[in-house]
Amino acid sequence: MNDIKHDWLEHTGELRRRLIISAIAFLVFLGLALVYVKEIYYFLMGNLHDKLMVLGPSDIMSIYFHIATIAALAGTILIAAWQIWLFVKPALKSSERKIMLAYIPALFLLFVGGITFGYFFIFPNVLTFLTNIGNNLLVTSFTADKYFSFLIYMTVPFGIAFELPLVSMFLTTIGLMNPYIIERLRKYAYFILVIIAAMISPPEFISNISVAIPLILLYEISVLFSKLVYNRNQKLLAPLDERNPE
Repeated sequence: MNDIKHDWLEHTGELRRRLIISAIAFLVFLGLALVYVKEIYYFLMGNLHDKLMVLGPSDIMSIYFHIATIAALAGTILIAAWQIWLFVKPALKSSERKIMLAYIPALFLLFVGGITFGYFFIFPNVLTFLTNIGNNLLVTSFTADKYFSFLIYMTVPFGIAFELPLVSMFLTTIGLMNPYIIERLRKYAYFILVIIAAMISPPEFISNISVAIPLILLYEISVLFSKLVYNRNQKLLAPLDERNPE
């Protein structure tokens, strides 16, 4: 009983240490992002040459902190993933350690790739379409809060969604996911993804569709990659089954 309690306290202490390191990394990235927040701001403005409006003095600092927080979260992903790997490393087999270690840089690169896809493809196309709808009828002007909220809705979900293929491959590798079962649930998955798209995107049809279609494509890619891993694992297990018949 004392050994169990000691192990539990040891694991809790180790988890706390990893969380503290991740939190410190986030604060460091947050500080750096605040130092360069104006440069990040101008980059995120893209081709929008008009200055954005604010409705009060406090909105300026609020926008700066929103921008810095998103940048800090992106920078912290790699550190946090590394800390998670160090935490679970003792419980993993040698082969599992190599696989999970290889997933860490991929996790970061896919997140950045998803953000990049949302920023350079989804966001400008949806923004242009929506502003052109009332171009001859209305004067378009943006508040900083609305602009950056829309930008976050159009980019961050793709950063998370781009992790799906990697997550599905990992779960298949460790035997927690069967792609052929997931494939049979496709119609339910589509329905759930459409609901998620409606929840994370601005409340209008074009944005919903623009988010839903890439999410569905990512689901199909995840199933495909999961199948490749699953079939490879089955081939590796086949010789073992032949050597050890029941």
